[in-house]
Amino acid sequence: MHALSRLAPEVRQYLLVTGNYWAFTLTDGALRMLVVLHFHALGYTPLQIAALFLFYEIFGVITNLIGGYLGARIGLNRTMNIGLAMQVVALMMLTVPAAWLTIPWVMGAQALSGIAKDLNKMSAKSSIKLLVPNGQQSTLYRWVAVLTGSKNALKGVGFFLGGALLAAIGFRGSLLIMAAALSLIWVSSLVLLRKDLGKAKAKPKFRELLSKSQAINVLSAARLFLFGARDVWFVVALPVYLSAVFGWDFWQVGGFLALWVIGYGIVQSLAPAITGKRRGQVPDGHSAFGWALLLAGLPAGIALGLGTEWPPQAVLLGGLLLFGALFAVNSSLHSYLIVSYAKADGVSLDVGFYYMSNALGRLVGTLLSGWVYQGYGLEVCLWISSAFVLLAALISIALPHRDHAIKPTG
Repeated sequence: MHALSRLAPEVRQYLLVTGNYWAFTLTDGALRMLVVLHFHALGYTPLQIAALFLFYEIFGVITNLIGGYLGARIGLNRTMNIGLAMQVVALMMLTVPAAWLTIPWVMGAQALSGIAKDLNKMSAKSSIKLLVPNGQQSTLYRWVAVLTGSKNALKGVGFFLGGALLAAIGFRGSLLIMAAALSLIWVSSLVLLRKDLGKAKAKPKFRELLSKSQAINVLSAARLFLFGARDVWFVVALPVYLSAVFGWDFWQVGGFLALWVIGYGIVQSLAPAITGKRRGQVPDGHSAFGWALLLAGLPAGIALGLGTEWPPQAVLLGGLLLFGALFAVNSSLHSYLIVSYAKADGVSLDVGFYYMSNALGRLVGTLLSGWVYQGYGLEVCLWISSAFVLLAALISIALPHRDHAIKPTG
């Protein structure tokens, strides 16, 4: 704590925001794995387990839109702390006796967790805009990439954590430990996080929820198709395919996907170096178009490869690793652009609108993943994924371009 107090105020606040985000992300990943494993053991069907997360995704769309408005009205410190508190409540809701754990009750707890997650994410991403001095785009890109990449890596760690806790102390004990740890983080955040962080100077009106910026509207549309392209095959189709076709057991499927998410997060953190920061460049609309175009043909290539005599495991797993790396760069680049485009005053309005599109893309992708895979198979999911990424690339053509030259920020 003494070492933290000796840092520059902006760095100290960034570390606090990042620490909050990390702690939340660990519980978010662990909770997802706990729910899947526990209710699978209770005999729930895959469709019933998927239904438990439906409200989690639906409320993400609503929360990002309303949450940005709240952040501008009451401050990002409060929306972040509200998110932490709501996650504690969601965890405690699942510690009730087993007879109370009906599908509606668990869906309600997941809805609360979904709201909490998106309040926390919107607050963390918006805060960085306010903690980096104007004009230091290189620093902004690096801080956004580290926050975004570390979050996804820790979500993968959370998958492992959930499984380990479940095996060691059971469902209820795991939830109680996570709720207690997150409560301590919440109390620390109440004390240490800057009280006026992100509060708009002029109180925004409710009609300002929808962004008036063409750049943000275009980027949001591209983000919708980008994340739809991932989840249309990753959320339901891929795990079921690995189990049904390759004969993998649950731990093999869960472990591989957890490692994939961790690797994905690491690449996101490295995105500034990959996209040209060392050459004095930061991304713009042209970069978003180019990286999306590079990704667009890959899912279709995997689909074609699965129809050949090549070993399907090598085709799918190799393609998945390459998709993860390219998708991570695209995602990190988008995360930087939204923070860069957003207005400093009331930043959460713009960021919330953007992540509303992100959540809508996840929801559309998740629903299509189950429906298309059940009716037409993994290959069609992959073709739809390629079409979605191509749409994201074409939409990105309308994003603004700028001079790539930046000044080093030490």
